[in-house]
Amino acid sequence: MKIDIVSVFPEFFEVAQLSLLGKAQDKGILQVQAHNLRDWTHDVHHSVDDTPVGGGAGMVMKAEVWAECLDDLLGLSTSAPTQAQGTSPADATGFTDRQPVLIFPNPSAPLFTQSAASELSQAEHLIFGCGRYEGYDARIPTYYRRQGIQTREYSIGDYILNGGEAAVAVMVEAITRLIPGFMGNPNSIIEESYTGDESLLEYRQYTRPSSWRGIEVPSILTSGDHGKVDRFRRDESLELTSRIRPDLIEHLDCNRLDIKDKNKLRDLGWNVDGSHPRHGTQGRSHL
Repeated sequence: MKIDIVSVFPEFFEVAQLSLLGKAQDKGILQVQAHNLRDWTHDVHHSVDDTPVGGGAGMVMKAEVWAECLDDLLGLSTSAPTQAQGTSPADATGFTDRQPVLIFPNPSAPLFTQSAASELSQAEHLIFGCGRYEGYDARIPTYYRRQGIQTREYSIGDYILNGGEAAVAVMVEAITRLIPGFMGNPNSIIEESYTGDESLLEYRQYTRPSSWRGIEVPSILTSGDHGKVDRFRRDESLELTSRIRPDLIEHLDCNRLDIKDKNKLRDLGWNVDGSHPRHGTQGRSHL
């Protein structure tokens, strides 16, 4: 996979040389390159922003500077015909013709999820744009969608950052660790939180010693009975998810739950007699 990142602070992404992300680049699995947006400016001050149309506080990143940069990275001609909005292959899911995917972090966009990370990990080329100030001109993603470029905007949470760099770093790490060969042990991602069709939170983890500062590891984990250990961990995932993210429980398919799962959810106060669990009137989480 090739990843291009555009920012006014490209040095932020020196972190991409560390840990597993750096090792993946050394192995040739991944290529990450950060670009300075100011390299595509033509004025003496290297300006990338201007005042917002209609007034208001702050500054907005200019479309023409971004366009020069993105046209170069995407290999687009400025004379390329503009397609009618809504008919572009950019509106479809999946990746065809090895086309790049253009991604902007935006607090007003849909939430970035594990499902999105999994999908994007199958692309061959991702281009991230890091907004600053009051954000980027809204015509930028509109224009590239009309050129047939798959263009995504994502929020990483209900809060505001100074710029898109930290959000892009989060997305890059979430996506790249799903690339085949990235993780030393691929089984380590199978039971993680939000992974798979069920999207439950992962059970808690422990290591040696079994007793530490008066806190004991649950004895069942040292019993050697793998069946009981698996059930304990499954129950804990259900308990944690019920308490912290009940919205994830509501999306479970009851037809895919076994009798022990259903009994556990009933104990936690869920009605599992329909297609999806819903809050019942009995039981409660005891975590």
